[in-house]
Amino acid sequence: MTCQGARNAALDTGAARIREWLLPLFDHVAPMPYAHVELQHLLDEANAWRLSCYEKALYLDELHDDVITVLTRHASGDSWPLSRAMIIPLDGAYQDVVDHDTAWGGSRAGYGIVIIGLATTPEQLDTERAWVRSLWEALMPYASGIGAYVNTLAQFEDDRARASYGPAKYERLARIKVVYDPGNVFHRNVNIKPASPSASR
Repeated sequence: MTCQGARNAALDTGAARIREWLLPLFDHVAPMPYAHVELQHLLDEANAWRLSCYEKALYLDELHDDVITVLTRHASGDSWPLSRAMIIPLDGAYQDVVDHDTAWGGSRAGYGIVIIGLATTPEQLDTERAWVRSLWEALMPYASGIGAYVNTLAQFEDDRARASYGPAKYERLARIKVVYDPGNVFHRNVNIKPASPSASR
């Protein structure tokens, strides 16, 4: 599946290039309004209830030949059909607000790579987890640091969470956390811990 945040002419050009290289199972390319709620549901069926999931992510500055080689080699492996690597261009409107003016981590030019392994049984999850880790480890030499899309990080990856936001933004959000969640109630996901009293002044 491809999704491009561009004008129709650019979308047509991009789709034509894909058709030259790959024979898709089905082919339907059409414009969709940015605010269309259906966009949020495109992957619902592929992420159905009762599926077990394991994911890792990273940021890349560019998709050069070595990166594409790694992706294509792993795409032809033994992973389950619903397991996937999503390549997300971080451009266009995403770049309209400069990085330090947002609470979002990683809003800069480049690409976000989210690798997702899905399984129906614990045994199958072991296989998909190995596939995700193998692809992630193969891509990390090309990554722009250890940060990633924070929703893909585990609770214990505090160093990667800090790297994802950057030091100044992380410290600013930690000071805000003192005001709105001093007891760190919201801590089940990758969270920003409240700053120490001295740091929050």
